[in-house]
Amino acid sequence: MKIALAQLNYHIGNFESNTNKIITSIREAKQTGADLVVFAELCVCGYPARDFLEFNEFISLCDDAAKKIAAECNGIACIIGLPTPNHNPEGKDLNNSAYFIDNGEIKAVVNKALLPNYDIFDEYRYFEPSTSFSCIDFKGKRIALTICEDLWNTIENPLYVTRPMDTLIQQKPDVMINIAASPFAYNHDEERIAILSDNARRYNLPLFYVNHVGAQTELIFDGGSLVFDNTGKIADELPYFTENTAYYTLQDDASITFEHQTTQKAERQSDIEQIHQGLILGIRDYFYKSGFKQAILGLSGGIDSAVVCALAAEALGAENVMAVLLPSKFSSDHSLKDAEDLVANLGCKSETIAIEKITDAFEGALHPQFNNLPFNIAEENIQSRSRAVLLMAMCNKFGYILLNTSNKSEAAVGYGTLYGDMCGGISVIGDVFKTQVFELARYINRDREIIPVNTIVKPPSAELRPDQKDTDSLPEYDILDAILVQYVENRRSSAEIIQQGFDDAVVHKVLRLVNLAEHKRYQTPPILRVSPKAFGMGRRMPIVGKYLT
Repeated sequence: MKIALAQLNYHIGNFESNTNKIITSIREAKQTGADLVVFAELCVCGYPARDFLEFNEFISLCDDAAKKIAAECNGIACIIGLPTPNHNPEGKDLNNSAYFIDNGEIKAVVNKALLPNYDIFDEYRYFEPSTSFSCIDFKGKRIALTICEDLWNTIENPLYVTRPMDTLIQQKPDVMINIAASPFAYNHDEERIAILSDNARRYNLPLFYVNHVGAQTELIFDGGSLVFDNTGKIADELPYFTENTAYYTLQDDASITFEHQTTQKAERQSDIEQIHQGLILGIRDYFYKSGFKQAILGLSGGIDSAVVCALAAEALGAENVMAVLLPSKFSSDHSLKDAEDLVANLGCKSETIAIEKITDAFEGALHPQFNNLPFNIAEENIQSRSRAVLLMAMCNKFGYILLNTSNKSEAAVGYGTLYGDMCGGISVIGDVFKTQVFELARYINRDREIIPVNTIVKPPSAELRPDQKDTDSLPEYDILDAILVQYVENRRSSAEIIQQGFDDAVVHKVLRLVNLAEHKRYQTPPILRVSPKAFGMGRRMPIVGKYLT
């Protein structure tokens, strides 16, 4: 049996685009002589569709698209994923389904059993879990078809009591096929491979796995579709962060051979390489799928805005990036020089708008209220908010989307100004710790100097008062980030973190700052997710809750 895996970039709710991509792939696969072409989980509507799924019209459009796709399946079969009505009145309205289509007809429907309801996942809100599992007979082979989480388990640490494959294996299948929507995190590829390999080995069956690629607002899907032999060894691995279709023949002895092979297994990428590629894809798809082309950002001469500017130029083209230098009376000459050098290195557009007179006007207007009180955070934040007003005005005038340049360390401890440097349409590095930002800068400079070396080596500063440094308010970033990893990503308590050797007072200060800043994070733009625990939809904390750590 000849099988094609189609790893495609879908667009939520764009039925015309998704259907055309699927039909084009079916036609191409048919020309190669493939018997079956496999698409990803919920490919018809895109993933995650969220509350679009509560509209009857949305479900009807999924059904209409499935009929168009079925009409193409003559002389070839396909597997597609889509939401379907649940006909059991006692359950949820929908199933997360896979259609097996052959000769223009839906020959089998498989419903997802294990519905993830953690981190960014919320599938039990919409779907009813399946409790019935049957194999599909096709071309002399028996297929055990499952959907994403249905294989996401291990013998040593089972996530669920019911495993669909434990039922399906009793029906003596010849092959497993799993269609998935597995989001990217920089440590997720190895975990995914290990779990899928375990399934292939446990059930002694070859496994074909196809994943989404592309970004849907904050969620990035990295592709990396996989084929395993029955011993759990990787037979092939599709490229990451790009669309691709690959072709295989499943032999009668369960061995797998390649036909029209389009991939070569590369060495495993480092975390920073993966983060870099993920962010490029996230920026590009956010703009393309939103219908925008041009980005704007405030370029300070600091490391964060420099990295975001370089990423945007790579993702969108330097000609589509506007970097605005917004010097205040506290901006250093070297920061302006660093920003100008970056613009020259990238070839992006730039403007310079001094804000000293603007901030002086604000302070003058507030003089009767401030009544000669000493300079403090109020005046510092006026500078940041003045910059935001100017940037947003340019967005309105010229159709730009503002890129937010705050990093994860700052977002965690609230080191940012609401309606100032925290504004924007998309937060590019809001899931990248400050120490990782420096690594990203060095990676961007791997072939030539793009980000000025001085930007990388100088002490970080917001430059909102004379001689200000980030470490005036925060621990050194290597210490801060190590604590934040434990608290935010690993969910460790203060006691557990202190036991790891961190200073008691520093730990309590950092965790207190994280908890106090929750109201700020509720008002930030969506953050491109590259870690296993990002701020936003995957981390839901009460604003007024009191958690003693």
